[in-house]
Amino acid sequence: MNVAIPSSDHPVSPDGPRRPRVLIFDVNETLSDMAPIAGRFEAVGAPAHLAKAWFAGLLRDGFALAVARENPSFARLGAEGLRSVLPGTPLNRPVEEAVDHIMAGFAGLAVHPDVPGGVRALAELGIRLVTLSNGSASIAQRLLSDAGLDDAFEAFLSVEQAGVWKPAPGAYAFALESCGVDALDAMLVAAHPWDTDGAHRAGLAAAWINRAGGPYPEYFRTPDLTATSLLHLAEQLR
Repeated sequence: MNVAIPSSDHPVSPDGPRRPRVLIFDVNETLSDMAPIAGRFEAVGAPAHLAKAWFAGLLRDGFALAVARENPSFARLGAEGLRSVLPGTPLNRPVEEAVDHIMAGFAGLAVHPDVPGGVRALAELGIRLVTLSNGSASIAQRLLSDAGLDDAFEAFLSVEQAGVWKPAPGAYAFALESCGVDALDAMLVAAHPWDTDGAHRAGLAAAWINRAGGPYPEYFRTPDLTATSLLHLAEQLR
């Protein structure tokens, strides 16, 4: 849904979004291209398609623990999940070495091709940019530093600091407090419908980055904007 968002002084409606003063970016898959992780699975003898199932399980377990008011480490969940799924595959090395090889891949990921130009275009609009990841802040900072984009972001936030995983409301509240803005002045940018839905329920506007062109699940709240890339998002916000 492509809609124009007016300036923050002119809400669309009493309950509608304003033009954001702050864009809060998800990191894994939204900014980072996680396709090489499948190659890490292949390198240890596991099938490439197992990467998606493992990552989905990692998120599922993180969400479940968040409901139980736990704040698990992304890296710990990832490693434990691998210890569950890898033993059933014909690995070419011991399980622990395979786990280490796959998890090390996160430190070497690059951004999607549209991210450098898109981030610069969004920054030129005068909108503040921060990250909010279910992973570590250091991984997000390394990712954007390697892309030459760390100077465009004023903060690298993580659920490690928030005390609860997204999509729990407390994660978004932490980001708002850190940025010193109201919910109506912030927009989450994410490739995950569960994340845009969570932000909406917390009172933020939300933009869904749909690079693959798939449908948006009807059981989630509709994002304010849908964009095929960060450059497309910048065009809409402009």
